[in-house]
Amino acid sequence: MKKSMFMFFSMLFIMLFLNSVSAYEAMVGPTGVLKYEKGKSYGGYILFAPMVDCKTTYLIDMEGNVVHKWESEYTPGAYAMLLPNGNLLRGGVMNKQPASIGGAGGIVQEIAWDGKIVWEYKMNNPTELHHHCFARMPNGNTLIMGWESKSIDEAIAKGRDPETIPISVYDRDKYHYEFWVDFIREVDKKGKTVWEWHVWDHIGTGPHQFDINYRLPEKLGPIYAGFDWTHFNAVEYIPEKEMVLLNSRNFSEFYLIDYKSGKMVYRWGNPSTYGQGKRPSWYDDGDQKVFGSHNATYLGKDQFMVFDNGSERPEGNRSRVVIVDRKTNEIVWEYQAATSQSFYSFRQGAAQMLPNGNIHITSTHSGHLFEVTEDKEVVWDFVSPVFNCEMKCKAEDGDTPNTMQNMIHRSYRYGADYPGLKNKDLSRKVPLTECPEFYKIYKKVEEK
Repeated sequence: MKKSMFMFFSMLFIMLFLNSVSAYEAMVGPTGVLKYEKGKSYGGYILFAPMVDCKTTYLIDMEGNVVHKWESEYTPGAYAMLLPNGNLLRGGVMNKQPASIGGAGGIVQEIAWDGKIVWEYKMNNPTELHHHCFARMPNGNTLIMGWESKSIDEAIAKGRDPETIPISVYDRDKYHYEFWVDFIREVDKKGKTVWEWHVWDHIGTGPHQFDINYRLPEKLGPIYAGFDWTHFNAVEYIPEKEMVLLNSRNFSEFYLIDYKSGKMVYRWGNPSTYGQGKRPSWYDDGDQKVFGSHNATYLGKDQFMVFDNGSERPEGNRSRVVIVDRKTNEIVWEYQAATSQSFYSFRQGAAQMLPNGNIHITSTHSGHLFEVTEDKEVVWDFVSPVFNCEMKCKAEDGDTPNTMQNMIHRSYRYGADYPGLKNKDLSRKVPLTECPEFYKIYKKVEEK
């Protein structure tokens, strides 16, 4: 009786709400796969690592069945990716970190299909801390994003206005007394450093430098207005250009760094960071294009995709995915839901271009993954049922988005022909949850 009542109200919910929005995010509602248009979707498999109190990484099919999973010693810091050799490259959150800023990790591991750790690199000491991102390069080396500590005196010597420097900041149960500045390190298979690039070496007020006095408002968080100054959250090596792609959440920009010279050769997103254009003001975005952005990626042909969180945006908070053409500096494509309540992650988030032109989107704070076509039709829709590493058939009051207990920082889609899945047994399908298959209910309602 209870199950039939649950099914009835589930169908009612879908009829009332899911047909009225482009993507699904709600305080209360069903989890799992909500929509799946096989003929329009790219298909394949989805890799994701639930962030909150969970050490499991899942590979699921389009219907929400687990085809493989990896267990780890660490909660994710902040995501995992499947390498072409079939191994998992995954960040981890270590204990006793020198800074407790959002995105702090400490370790990157390569994990074989059977769960064996085949490589790892730790960056977790009093002066350095891995955070957010990592990327495997074509030469087999690994790019790792880190923070390096710089004293208040060092920051003042670089030109920081002393009046804007706090004596200390208490954030996430820890006091901070120094700046934590972004840098990128390339390490080989033996863990040897073979290349580095540091924000600290490129401070200034010019168009190819980072202004040490550009800062976010205090109310956004004292750690971000003070010691976590640029807050990078994406790194990617572009072999055909011999450039490194970076993204700063605090500056709301992405950058191209020449690998050989270390010089910034391009930036896009917020000209006010280097004294250009019209700054945002009351209910006016000015010339700033994105707000709190994440996960810049290169698409080829001088086009880049960015997850625009749209947080603290003067003209109204809302998230979107944009594609930017470097030759014109213009947005040539974008996706945002019909209403901001249907798709919004005020922090984190990601977007991945699929081989068929569709885009796989991660809306972090609601554990919401979905796929849209070039024509902006949602053809796959999924809400993670993994709350604090426990399965729930529906989000409950307080679960999301306020406490963000089913957060996914970044997920990836892999086609059935992806090299990393070759000769892997994906036949053992286990439902992620023992919940109603809402995408099937949705389809029946849609057909009526």
